[in-house]
Amino acid sequence: MNKTIFVTGATSGFGKAIAEKFAAEKWNCIITGRRKERLNELAQQLISAYKINVLPLAFDVSKKEEVFVVINNLKDEWCNIDVLVNNAGLAAGRDLFDKASIEDWDTMIDTNVKGLLYVSKAVIPFMIKNKKGHIINIGSTAAKEVYKEGNVYCATKHAVNAISEAQRIDLLQHKIKVTAIHPGAAETEFSLVRFKGDEEKAKAMYEGFEPLHAADIANTVFYCANLPTHVCINDLVITCTAQANSFYTYKKE
Repeated sequence: MNKTIFVTGATSGFGKAIAEKFAAEKWNCIITGRRKERLNELAQQLISAYKINVLPLAFDVSKKEEVFVVINNLKDEWCNIDVLVNNAGLAAGRDLFDKASIEDWDTMIDTNVKGLLYVSKAVIPFMIKNKKGHIINIGSTAAKEVYKEGNVYCATKHAVNAISEAQRIDLLQHKIKVTAIHPGAAETEFSLVRFKGDEEKAKAMYEGFEPLHAADIANTVFYCANLPTHVCINDLVITCTAQANSFYTYKKE
């Protein structure tokens, strides 16, 4: 019987790559995102290419009622969720604290923190009932140190780190694994979203070095999810070779 993975933020970047990797390995996939057309297109691609079952669920993780209505109404055949990947997240703006937009702050907190909490809270009862499960939270190197103009984005990723630790402690009794994966610079839509569609600014972030690719994170998630039942990678920071942490990146002139 195929295992099932639930991936949030699956319409692009890490989430899309994770869904593709697991589908290629014959896992059934529940994929979520706000962009319904993209989501349905991905679902059809995965079904056609890998002959597995895919359930696309279009909703916004930051909308509490949407999350619980959709997940609480899953059909029985989709309730045996082996792995939950809380990937949906974003950075909005990069400004000094006194000049930053409160609307950007709200967007990041609602998506990166509340969204992760809502989806986890809705999915965990299935894992408890099944007496097994694995939650993989996608954080950031920004969870480990705060950098200039990162303020609330860094705060949300610090929260992801703390929530991961709390889940790992509180869910021990249910044999649910919890892994936090913290990527460094990665070339996805991340910077394009952060800079509000400014392609020049987004591209400049990755000039002079080779950043991580979405497939790198997908492969890492797959590795963590397929370890023996008695083994859990708790916390993992992953960067490209040119990057040491949030502060230091070696760029060629």
